Amino acid sequence: MADVKYTEEHEWIEMDGDIGTVGISDFAQEQLGDVVFVEVPDVGKKFTKGEEAAVVESVKAASEVYAPVDGEIVEANTDLVDEPERVNADARGEGWFFKIQLKDETQLDDLMDEEAYLAYVADL
Repeated sequence: MADVKYTEEHEWIEMDGDIGTVGISDFAQEQLGDVVFVEVPDVGKKFTKGEEAAVVESVKAASEVYAPVDGEIVEANTDLVDEPERVNADARGEGWFFKIQLKDETQLDDLMDEEAYLAYVADL
């Protein structure tokens, strides 16, 4: 399995070269409940780490999806606009939000691996 990193805001990023696929964790989608709306960023938009990049709304709450690293959006999962329920069905697969071209690989060092993330959410 590819190396996946997590943020404290419950985003995950999976790297393939200098392109990271980003989504929300299973924990996050379970907390949200049934996802009813997703807004993804435009291709070409640049973000800094921690900046709001996408929006996800459920029957319970609205939440932001933050860029886990600095970079430029190279692909957005526009299928989520018509089928937001994919986030609940497959948060780590078809429910990804966007792909970002990483500017600074050292930023990945600040993120948690899966083991650390699972320990983090266990304490929430």
